[in-house]
Order: sequence, then structure tokens, then C-alpha cells
Amino acid sequence: MTGQAVDFEALNAWCRDHLGVSAVREVSRTRHLSVVVVLDLAGGRRVVVKCRPPEARIAGCTAVQHALWQAGYPCPRPLAGPFPLGPFEATAEEYVGGGSALDPAADTAESYARALARLVALAPAPDRVPPLAPEPPWVGWRHAGAGLWPVPDDMDADLNAQAGPAWLDDLARRLRRRLAAVDGPPVIGHADWDAHNVAWRGREVCVVHDWDSVVALPEATIAGAALPDAGIEESGRFLAAYQRARHASWSAPEQEAYWAAGLWHRAFNAKKSVTRGAADPAVRRLAQEAAERLHRSAA
Repeated sequence: MTGQAVDFEALNAWCRDHLGVSAVREVSRTRHLSVVVVLDLAGGRRVVVKCRPPEARIAGCTAVQHALWQAGYPCPRPLAGPFPLGPFEATAEEYVGGGSALDPAADTAESYARALARLVALAPAPDRVPPLAPEPPWVGWRHAGAGLWPVPDDMDADLNAQAGPAWLDDLARRLRRRLAAVDGPPVIGHADWDAHNVAWRGREVCVVHDWDSVVALPEATIAGAALPDAGIEESGRFLAAYQRARHASWSAPEQEAYWAAGLWHRAFNAKKSVTRGAADPAVRRLAQEAAERLHRSAA
């Protein structure tokens, strides 16, 4: 998707149709998996319009975001959509600015675990919202494709056409088998739980972004996919902190599912880096940590 594919006049017409007011100024525009445009509307309101290729699961994601906003969770209020915008699908939400990276004095694992646990506790049951499948590929171990790896959403490449490295492909095979055996009711959570989507004021969450990353999966796997850049020690602290926040004591299989989901997320990111030909330090670190993480996942 290119940012140029959505021009201001098309955005203005969409706002008139679905928000009942014209856009008067484009404040900013970013693009990655989607085009995200901040607009000032007539009357002084500022909104964010997010445009991406049509996908059925976005209706469920928006419903979850709205339910969490109503429950008092720190997320932008959805205003409209998903509705077509040319060849794309768009949603609008209130603009929420402010916030920064987590206070360096805070325990990162503890803070992120408490915030994710609160989200899961407040989220609606999966059967109360439209379907959220299929999951994004970094938590896509259940993908329906014929190959080992799912289709990446941020690069035009077939990861299965990239030969090796053998240890990484073997890791993915073992993890898919282990995660296919995970038993437990799905809950709703945020699958891209990391610094780029969570803004803080001191040690309190200011706002959480990227609600296209909502999923319905067994709870231990949602927690396991969080903080994909964390080392083994920090991942262990997150696991302990999340259970405390949820007043839970997970069984051995649940803890194994936690480690397996986190390792899949790291393996998928590493496979993309290898396919790009990038010299990614995270790939080297994964190679060093893989055996211990695999042991903890019982894969």
C-alpha cells in the first residue's frame, strides 16, 4: 500500500459521508501496513483515519476497541467504519496524543504485563464480536497455507521459497506442532504488545494503539507473543508478572504454550530478516536463545 493511493479529497468525501463533517487539513500521514492520516475537521475536532486493504476481521477488531473504550481502557474511541474508501477499507477514531516511552525506572516486564492483563480482563468474550480470524502472521501458527510459514503482511515474498537456515525452519515445524496441541478457551487480547503500540505517562498507560492486531487465542499464547525483543530473563519476569496480575497460577502446559508462542513470534521475525538478507542482531540472539526457549516450550 502506498500513502499516495489515498488523496485528501477522497478522505474529505469519506469524512463527510461517515462523520458528517468535512476535513479541513491533513496534519500528518504515516504508512506501514496501512495508511494512517491525522485530519483536522471543520468544527475543530481532530481524528485519525486508517486505510488498509479490505479484511473481514477488521469489523471484529473495531468492535473490540469500542467495547474496551466503553469499559474505560485507554484506547482511542472508534468513530466510524470499517467502510470502503476507494479500493481500501477505512476506520476513523478520535485522535489521542501524548505519552512517551516507559519510564526507565519502571520494571518493564511488570508494567507491560499489568497493562495487557487489564486489557484481557476487560475485553468482551470472543463470541460477542465478529470473527477475528485469521490471526496476523506473527501469531499465525494456525495459518491455512500449504507451506510451513504464513504469508508475511509487510513484504512481498514467499518465506517458504527461502532455503533455511535449517535450524530456523526446524524450529518453526516443532513450534507449529506444539501450538496445535494447545488446549484452552480463547480470550481476546492484543497480539502486537510492544513499545511502539503502548504510550505511557510515567508508569501508567496513556494510550494503546494498533487495534488491527486484536486476536482471539488461548490466553497463555497471547501473553507469550508480547515483548518479542525481550531476552529470556525478561520473558520469565513477564510470565510471572502476568500471572500475578490475573490472579492465576498456570499449569505446566500453559506455561509451555507461553514460551512456544513467544518463540514462534521471534522465529517468524527472524525468517523475514533472513529472506530480506538483512544482518539482524535479533537473528543471532535467537540462535543463541533458541535451545533454552525450545526446552521451556516442550516442543
